Amino acid sequence: MKKALDSKLSHILFPLIAVLFGIIIGAIIMLLSGNNPITGYSALVRGIFGDMYFIGETLRTMTPLILAGLAVAFAFRTGLFNIGVEGQLIVGWLASVYVGLAFDLPAIIHLPLAIGAGALAGAIWGLVPGLLKARFHVHEVIVTIMMNYIALYVVNYIIRTFLLQPGERTGTISPSASLASPFLQSITDFSRLHYGFLVAIAACFVLWFVLWKTAKGFELRSVGFNQHASEYAGMDVKTNIVLSMVISGAFAGVGGAMEGLGTYQYMTVMAGFTGVGFDGIAVALLGANTAIGVVLAAGLFGGLKIGALNMQSQAGIPTELVDIVIALIIFFVASSYLVRWIISRLKKEGI
Repeated sequence: MKKALDSKLSHILFPLIAVLFGIIIGAIIMLLSGNNPITGYSALVRGIFGDMYFIGETLRTMTPLILAGLAVAFAFRTGLFNIGVEGQLIVGWLASVYVGLAFDLPAIIHLPLAIGAGALAGAIWGLVPGLLKARFHVHEVIVTIMMNYIALYVVNYIIRTFLLQPGERTGTISPSASLASPFLQSITDFSRLHYGFLVAIAACFVLWFVLWKTAKGFELRSVGFNQHASEYAGMDVKTNIVLSMVISGAFAGVGGAMEGLGTYQYMTVMAGFTGVGFDGIAVALLGANTAIGVVLAAGLFGGLKIGALNMQSQAGIPTELVDIVIALIIFFVASSYLVRWIISRLKKEGI
């Protein structure tokens, strides 16, 4: 009981310390660059909570970050490292926009179909590294990194060849496939907040339920802990590896659908990666790979990204400083994993 309590406490304490250290070092960098950290961080906080518009934009920014974080967290929980969330998100974005453009259906059918298309595209993109891992023991990190680039260039080719409209973008999706919410926009001073935020929160419940309340979730976690023991217990290790990557990819694909159906209502030819999928890795690490942790970490990252704009306009501090703070937080979170590993090794050796 005491060990379980200490483990839970460390999962909460280490991320909080990482955030604190990131903020402190960020303040030192502000001082060294001739800026006032109190003024800077005050502007940052006002840029997050000072206006309903900023709150709405923070929640809107959180939406794809939550789903990207869930994708990474799900794979982590099952012993896999899915760095391909960015590519899975991109193909999910395109698939959802295509369904939103190509069909004329009632909203009650059209919207779930478009979201489902995004999930399916992300799942298929996750299937490839899952199969290669399960059948040929090819490391998923290498494959998923390469799949990111394939997704980027294939999606750009498809848009340019089949869906291109003036402005290097697709057409705008049908209103029946849109997640836009006049109500949410009106109560947040016409921010771009949409119903996708509710979808992201529902996805957190799905992750928790699947992993902790189903027999299949127990199998997936068992395979992640120890493949050999799981196989000895009669579990189909290869199938569970593939299934884990497919589900992880589906979460990421839904994240892309939230951008395509909610924030933008279209997709542009992309000059580079969105960055959301890579930020999802940091969100999952900071959130200790738990559903509630992912929501809180996405809130922090989303708030920092939105508040940085106000910090630049009101305090004259470059937005890149917030990127430095985020990088420092990630560094300290990663360091906490190393510290825990060293402590566990010392305990095993009785030191």
